[in-house]
Amino acid sequence: MDMTQNRHPERLGAFIDALTELLGSEPHEGDLLRRGGKLLAQLVSHDDWLAEEFTVPDANRYQQFLLHADPQQRFSVVSFVWGPGQRTPIHDHRVWGLIGMLRGAEDAQGYRRNAQGRLETSGPAIRLQPGQVEALSPHSNDVHQVSNAFSDQVSISIHVYGADIGTVKRAVYDLDGSEKLFISGYSNAAATAHQDQPTGSPTP
Repeated sequence: MDMTQNRHPERLGAFIDALTELLGSEPHEGDLLRRGGKLLAQLVSHDDWLAEEFTVPDANRYQQFLLHADPQQRFSVVSFVWGPGQRTPIHDHRVWGLIGMLRGAEDAQGYRRNAQGRLETSGPAIRLQPGQVEALSPHSNDVHQVSNAFSDQVSISIHVYGADIGTVKRAVYDLDGSEKLFISGYSNAAATAHQDQPTGSPTP
């Protein structure tokens, strides 16, 4: 697909402005996810606005390109670029989140703790197609594993989080329920100060 013609980068700015206005009204989380999800769905219904530099995959790991960080740290917008077959470890977020599919597709499998404290899958995996949006809440479906749905092509999703997510301390999990804290940083920025990435694991 030739993405160099008829580009509309202003769509991202309009989304940021609309979400900033929404957050200014101090909505409760459910209303924020519902209304914010509609705004993100509008953004990812068009694949003509994301700068090419934020669409480049890496052969070794998926990329997380910061597109916008709210000056008040109320939200951040991140382009996730998935090389063929790439996936995250099981991880959490600890803030609200919205995931909108821009290009390709991704699969998200939720997890929960059982009575023994181990992790088990929570429902079937969710496949996001272009234009679709999934909402995440630290109060319900915060722990999941995400993967590129394709083994032979790049996928791109736009993630919106209720914080500057590259600076938030959160966790990756093993199936036995053990967890390890990390701070992700971004692929297009200097490493976050005091960054603590789990050895041998891709960073969510």
